[in-house]
Amino acid sequence: MNARIFSRKVRTSMLVAVPLVLALGLAGCTGNSDAGMPGTEHGTHPSASTDSASAVNSADAMFVTMMIPHHQQAIEMSDMLLGKTGADEQVRALARRVKDAQGPEIEQMETWLAEWNMEPAGQMSHGDGMMSADDMEALEAAQGNDAARLYLEQMIVHHEGAIEMAEVQLEEGRNPDVVALAQAVVDTQAAEIAEMRELLTQL
Repeated sequence: MNARIFSRKVRTSMLVAVPLVLALGLAGCTGNSDAGMPGTEHGTHPSASTDSASAVNSADAMFVTMMIPHHQQAIEMSDMLLGKTGADEQVRALARRVKDAQGPEIEQMETWLAEWNMEPAGQMSHGDGMMSADDMEALEAAQGNDAARLYLEQMIVHHEGAIEMAEVQLEEGRNPDVVALAQAVVDTQAAEIAEMRELLTQL
């Protein structure tokens, strides 16, 4: 089986009750047959007269519904790190930047879902860079630079998962605003991965 197809199938299974939410929400806001789950054909594009707010396909909706809990966990991880004493100040500064960037993005994505008459999805399972409960407990328990090091290691994996999701959106998405967010995720988080790897060499 093609690795990308397999990844998408795994990604689809991670969301709680998303298939019904997507089908109902997109059917109401697009009025076309491209409201199905990933795996359907996304090759058609809206005409120039189509309002961009309604130019939403299942890839757009899937990206937004998955990226919200993904961002929320990144903020939770950053809060954990920032709540500790003795952690490297450069790592703390990075954690603050992650919060500052991803908080407004969550608000924007929640606004889009409201405009599309869709509800936020349930929590994601472990995958696409998401930390498990054990991972989060380990970060919570770590202190000082041990916590800083673990934060960097976990956030690299977390960012890599976000980039993979964003790359799928860039290939299959339709809504220009969502595509622009996906590109920002790729650009910003790839740069932060490089920074985090460098920071790991200094701890």
